[in-house]
Amino acid sequence: MWPEVVRNLSKGQSSTVTNNILLSEHKSISTKDKSAHAFSSSKFSKILRDQKHQQMEIVIASLALVVVLWCIWRILEWVWLKPKMLESYLRRQGLVGTRYTPLVGDLIKEVYNKFYDFEKTHTFPLTSLLTDGLANADGDKWVKHRKIINPAFHFEKIKNMVPTFYKSCIEVMCEWEKLVSDKGSSCELDVWPWIVNMTGDVISRTAFGSSYKEGQRIFILQAELAHLIILALGKNYIPAYRHFPTKNNRRMKTIVKEIQVILRGIISHREKARDAGEAPSDDLLGILLKSNSEQSKGNGLNMEEIMEECKLFYFAGQETTSVLLAWTMVLLSQHQDWQARAREEVMQVFGHNKPDLQGINQLKVMTMIIYEVLRLYPPVIQMNRATHKEIKLGDMTLPGGIQVHMPVLLIHRDTKLWGDDAAEFKPERFKDGIAKATKNQVCFLPFGWGPRICIGQNFALLEAKMALALILQRFSFELSPSYVHSPYRVFTIHPQCGAHLILHKL
Repeated sequence: MWPEVVRNLSKGQSSTVTNNILLSEHKSISTKDKSAHAFSSSKFSKILRDQKHQQMEIVIASLALVVVLWCIWRILEWVWLKPKMLESYLRRQGLVGTRYTPLVGDLIKEVYNKFYDFEKTHTFPLTSLLTDGLANADGDKWVKHRKIINPAFHFEKIKNMVPTFYKSCIEVMCEWEKLVSDKGSSCELDVWPWIVNMTGDVISRTAFGSSYKEGQRIFILQAELAHLIILALGKNYIPAYRHFPTKNNRRMKTIVKEIQVILRGIISHREKARDAGEAPSDDLLGILLKSNSEQSKGNGLNMEEIMEECKLFYFAGQETTSVLLAWTMVLLSQHQDWQARAREEVMQVFGHNKPDLQGINQLKVMTMIIYEVLRLYPPVIQMNRATHKEIKLGDMTLPGGIQVHMPVLLIHRDTKLWGDDAAEFKPERFKDGIAKATKNQVCFLPFGWGPRICIGQNFALLEAKMALALILQRFSFELSPSYVHSPYRVFTIHPQCGAHLILHKL
């Protein structure tokens, strides 16, 4: 029995061993299959990734090609196709080629009067950092802003500013007298920075109820910003250049933010003073803030619009009068006979007394001189307008997209309009007024013309007359040997190398 059991057990063990060997072989085969499958899956995934990568490269390359082709098309359209189409369109109306066609008289009047059809150009967006607001507004927005701001510059309002004009100007005269006294009876002086500070003080006090010192940082920043904008305009042909993170572009953004912070501080201070009944409500800032309270009714300005108007008037209020006074002193230094005539008139009207509005209105010779200076050195040397739809101009039909350039400086010096002596300083041409001098043509445009004429022109003229009256009462002046005649366009025409004069105490 036992041998059978042993044999059976042996058979069973053998079977078990055999089964175990088969199972082991099966497991080995399964593991190999799985490894092969895993290897196959990994290889397939890699192939998919490579295909996706290739597809992505194709998509990126296609997009890049589309962008490049679009840029090429836009450049061709801008440089060649659109000018050719406009040239062909205008040729059919007698405007041959691409040369400039001067527009004078009735055509200029038409452009200025149709301000809804001929809008401001916005070719250089960076300029809005300095001269946005009323200066760049169009259509209904311009009408709204002009209506709100007008009361601040009514002549009746400006008349009340004369004492402030006197106060700002006499402070500078006292400083000049001190400088001359320290040198004896005469001294050399670059009057340009003094005039800039004086006109800055005037606009600060009259429009914003503050002093030059409070707004001084704004004037410094705006001068730097103007310089940076002029540099950037030379690269305006590069698409979106103003958005590039260049050193100058970053600095411009910093300046804009700092100006906004300062203006918010001035506005906040005024609001507190107004609420306490300690601030005027009829100067420019007071009128702007009053309009803000009506903004919910759609009649006023929001705070951003107020900020833009403040920036504009800080800049324009200083620029316009300062360049007028600087060039007047330079030209009177070159033409001593007219300086003597102007002084004689001032002494006849005021003697050594304080100039007043009634007397200033009698200064005919001074008015002639100022007009002639504005003709030769207008604050703005070119005004541009653009059509946005097909429009009639005289006998011509202009398509949308046309820019109309009015080169004020060239018009003011055109011999056909002003005679062979157009480039010469001859104030007598205005002895019978502007209409007689221009032969009733629209060709004297220092402040623009028509509905959009500069809102601050009376302000600038009255301020300039006050300053000149005080200067002529106290000093005679001549060009210094170090004076370099260098008219330089920033936004207005600056004396790039200053206005170096020799002052003599009278």
